[in-house]
Amino acid sequence: MASASAAPTTHLSSDPASKDRWICIYPAYINSRKTVAEGRRIPKEKAVDNPTPREIFDVCSTTELQCTFEDNKRYTRDWTQDPAKMGRIRVQLKNSDGSPCHKTLQTRKQVMLHLGEMIPKLKSRHSGGSGAATASGGADAGGASAASGGGGSSSKKSKKKKK
Repeated sequence: MASASAAPTTHLSSDPASKDRWICIYPAYINSRKTVAEGRRIPKEKAVDNPTPREIFDVCSTTELQCTFEDNKRYTRDWTQDPAKMGRIRVQLKNSDGSPCHKTLQTRKQVMLHLGEMIPKLKSRHSGGSGAATASGGADAGGASAASGGGGSSSKKSKKKKK
């Protein structure tokens, strides 16, 4: 049985710098609207509201991480067929000798937390140039109405007190 479990990994290269050994990052991993069961891998407070694969690729590229964008891939737990959410990013973490490629981003968790920190700072999120920016604007408006709705619930409490 031990040889059967080793068989699936035999197609992978032993070289850490080979592209088949690079880590995969799907938008669901850092999406604050996803649950852990749906694929989110970082805390909700550090996650991003509906990130796109293109935003992930842009941040990885500007961080000087070696990465590739694979637009024909789709996360298996994400059943939507939305073309804007399709794709994954492969990121190189180790050189051929096994040393880390980046000084501070040495693990997949560190890369995902970095993405969660940097994607909200992208110009496309602030200028309204993409659908993600308008979606986050709608979320902000919803948050404001939720805050006013909270005031309404306190008035219900005061009505209950008057009775």
